[in-house]
Amino acid sequence: MSLAGQSSGPHAFRRVARRVVGQATSDGAGVRLSRVIGAATLESLDPFLLLDEFGSDRPDDYIAGFPDHPHRGMETVTYMLAGRMRHADNAGHSGVIGPGDVQWMSAARGIVHSEMPEQSEGLMRGFQLWVNLPAAHKMGPPRYQEYAAAALPHLALPAGGRVTAIAGTATSADGRTISGPVGEIAVRPLYLDISLAGGDIFHQPVEAGHAAFAYVFEGAVTFADDEPVVEAGTLAVLDGHGGVQMSSANGGRCLLIAGRPLGEPVARYGPFVMNTADEIRQAFADYQAGRF
Repeated sequence: MSLAGQSSGPHAFRRVARRVVGQATSDGAGVRLSRVIGAATLESLDPFLLLDEFGSDRPDDYIAGFPDHPHRGMETVTYMLAGRMRHADNAGHSGVIGPGDVQWMSAARGIVHSEMPEQSEGLMRGFQLWVNLPAAHKMGPPRYQEYAAAALPHLALPAGGRVTAIAGTATSADGRTISGPVGEIAVRPLYLDISLAGGDIFHQPVEAGHAAFAYVFEGAVTFADDEPVVEAGTLAVLDGHGGVQMSSANGGRCLLIAGRPLGEPVARYGPFVMNTADEIRQAFADYQAGRF
């Protein structure tokens, strides 16, 4: 068994410091979702500002989508599990993402975009993550990365599970590595979709000092040997030491996400995330003047 990701100290792997259950809400034009980061229970986890899980086979829960709206100073990451969503923005980017596809959009100095369902029935399921940008990058040019499921590498686990890499590098017990295609992101993120079969044990290194969390969305997952299980619908904030060990007795699936904390002041209002209140006021003025 590989001990990749171990560190010295009182325990080898990061432990669950806090458990957070998402809060039901709606956003956009009435899309029903569960807000896991960005609600009162966990307002943020530097550098992560928001994590939403959406999932319904009732069209009324998602059909109105997210019509044109602005962003500045942050990045949005949409990862689809089921259904199809069309993105279009005023920088000329457009595309449809379906099951297993991902888009990573840096709004930077300003962008107006829409995210609208490309279906009128069936299951729509996925996640949206917001990632803060450092002050030095907030007024840079917008960027957009989109990758189909076929472009995301996979790592097979011994008992039948699978790791999918969106950003960062995943490492297997026998030393194999895969790296996600999303690159050139300031916080050096790790974004993995980890599906564990019963009996799988997976060890993942995490950069020293990086904030890390896991969101379990199917089954149940155990982190470190003697931790209680984390059930589906629960986010585990992982403490700041070493790598991550996860296992599952009967199968489980989670997102493992980590990134470099920025440690900068955060001024946040709606879709704008800057460092000062004056910068937020300027963002509104620029948007209203059509300067995005």
